[in-house]
Amino acid sequence: MGCFRSFLLFCFAWSFLLLGTHQLQSSHTQVLLQLRKHLEYPKQLEIWNNHSLDFCSISSFGQVNITCLDNLVIELRIKGDKIKQSKESGYFNGFPIQSQTLSDSFSLDSFVTTLSRLNSLRDLSLVSLGIWGQLPDKIHRLSSLEHLDLSSNFLFGSIPPRISAMAMLQTFKIDENFLNDTIPDWFDSLSNLTTLSLRNNKLEGKLQDLSSLTSLQVLDLSRNKLNSVLPPMPKGLVMLSVSENSFSGKIPVKYGKLSGLQHIDMSHNALIGTPPAAVFSLPNISYLNLGSNLLSGSLSGNLICGSKLNFIDISNNSLTGKLPSCLRNESEERVVKFGGNCLSIGMQNQHEQAHCTEVISLKKKESGGNNVGILVGVILGLVVLSVLLVLGFIIFCRRYCLRGISEQHLLHKSVQENSAVGFSTELLTSARFISQDGKVGIQGLPVCRKFSLEELMEATKNFNSSAFLGEGSYGKLYKGRLYNGTQVAIRCLPLSKKYTIRNVKLRLDLLSKLRHQHLVCLLGHCLDGGGQDDYSPNKVYLVSEYVPNGTFRAHLSGNSPGKVLNWSERLAILVSVAKAVHFLHTGIIPGFFCNRLKTNNILLDEHGMAKLSDYGLSILAEEANKSTAKDGLTSWQMTSLEDDAYSFGYILLEALVGSSMSSRREVILQNNMASLNSQDGRKQIVEPAILATCSQESLSIVISIMNKCICPESSRPSFEDILWNLQYAVQVQEETADGDQKI
Repeated sequence: MGCFRSFLLFCFAWSFLLLGTHQLQSSHTQVLLQLRKHLEYPKQLEIWNNHSLDFCSISSFGQVNITCLDNLVIELRIKGDKIKQSKESGYFNGFPIQSQTLSDSFSLDSFVTTLSRLNSLRDLSLVSLGIWGQLPDKIHRLSSLEHLDLSSNFLFGSIPPRISAMAMLQTFKIDENFLNDTIPDWFDSLSNLTTLSLRNNKLEGKLQDLSSLTSLQVLDLSRNKLNSVLPPMPKGLVMLSVSENSFSGKIPVKYGKLSGLQHIDMSHNALIGTPPAAVFSLPNISYLNLGSNLLSGSLSGNLICGSKLNFIDISNNSLTGKLPSCLRNESEERVVKFGGNCLSIGMQNQHEQAHCTEVISLKKKESGGNNVGILVGVILGLVVLSVLLVLGFIIFCRRYCLRGISEQHLLHKSVQENSAVGFSTELLTSARFISQDGKVGIQGLPVCRKFSLEELMEATKNFNSSAFLGEGSYGKLYKGRLYNGTQVAIRCLPLSKKYTIRNVKLRLDLLSKLRHQHLVCLLGHCLDGGGQDDYSPNKVYLVSEYVPNGTFRAHLSGNSPGKVLNWSERLAILVSVAKAVHFLHTGIIPGFFCNRLKTNNILLDEHGMAKLSDYGLSILAEEANKSTAKDGLTSWQMTSLEDDAYSFGYILLEALVGSSMSSRREVILQNNMASLNSQDGRKQIVEPAILATCSQESLSIVISIMNKCICPESSRPSFEDILWNLQYAVQVQEETADGDQKI
């Protein structure tokens, strides 16, 4: 009876396990269907058409495999058929290629965001699916991942640094892509890593010391552009492939102590010296390829070959002397290639001794010259660095030490004040630049200063109606002329009553730090009223440079004198504005994210250069962001960041269809957006001035990024992405300026 009960209990437990294994959570089912949509419905996933399908019960086959555990997906493997064509396999410009990549509407950032909802994944393999773009940092959200394979796609850029936080990772494989940065120096933080394979990319620079990766067994970095000396390797390494790079220097002697090595391929590099004899006699070595290097010297006559060594290639070097006996005994079990050297053996096309001597001599001269150059460079670098450090210390002391006491005193009383629009008082005071981009072209700009109300009244003739330019959500705008003849724009901005004068000054100081060649320059300010410490000013006057050539909107509507803007001119304006907004987002901490972008706020100077006005005023305005998120700065910033991208999408739309049609933008969004994807549709919507002067590809790039900005169903791009796309559109337009591809 006891045995029977035990049997029933076993059956019940087993059935429960099976049930838990094969009934997938509905949330994971939805994620899989969304991934299928992101991947543009590849034929390998046709079986997923049935939404009521139990994904965990699908029989695995060669191209798709899903494994579930406890109602969750733990393994997802998909292999597509988007193979790189040989003609373009070595080049990728960062944009989709027909029939090889996913379309231009694909967003890798959105794809990874969706993918990260499968937070139980342990094994992820997405191979030959045409995935393109820069791998985003948020891939680290897959914190349970143990095996990652993204080979044979079109990934470019750098390896995201947040991957260093994926402590469970054992396999990291991104072969056959277009990664074009350096090898990161944080791989040693992945203590469980057993396989690191980045074969056939465009990686360059130095390979770091990997000896601390004690679990690493497979390292494949072949077919890249790495150009350092070979670093120390972990003792447990089994396979080492660094062929077809530009590694230099000697083969480290310590490699002869890596007893676990079975496969070594260092061919097609610039390695010098005589290879260590111990490498040939490693106990487990079966494959050794040192061909096509600059190896020289004579191999020892007593060289011992490992008993498992069945392939050796030392061809196309500058080796001399006799060939060791263990390399002469070629048989069916051992293949030896040694041609293209200067060995004293009449086999496999050996060169004359003088040939190798000459090659070695030339290399020594080059090396000597290089060493002298390196030494001079190091000395000069140290001198320059010392000078910069001294100057930096002096500037730091002058800028911060002298005013540190007054700022601390200011903070002591103002730290308890309520801050608006996501900026705490501490953050306002400690604001600092993190980007050098904004410093280009601003050297001649005047320093912000305080103006008296009398100066401004004199400049505007007591704010006469003749000086009035208009009124918007940020108050009235006047044109004035200072006593020195400088024309200025003066905005009278109402202030929130909860701001004390201290807090307002902190905010004005933060605004004064915004300096960029495509931002209207803030020249100074004037606080209306008294100056007591407990005084809450009612309004502030912001004095800015006057930009004389009208707004972008006026030029689009035809209300401005002069010719109609052609496509290249519109692109130049859009790129300038994108640079300005990118600076506002990333050029200073804290960033300025809610900037009310519109064509009326884009001004053109006498040279046609665009400048953005009314930026950052939300930190002073009464109505700015009264519903601050509970999560604090981060939540507010993300919402506002999307607002800027969304607003910029409408600027792009207005640049395409003109200001008259943009007033009906909701109708266009509902009925005509799809038409922009065809040439006939564009002829109905896009301005004739653009159609007559643009290239089809350049226009398509801008339409694509515009769709991503304003489409409510997709995550909006960052301004880095927007700027990159617009600059590429400019490049394409310039390349096709001869008109061959005009619509």
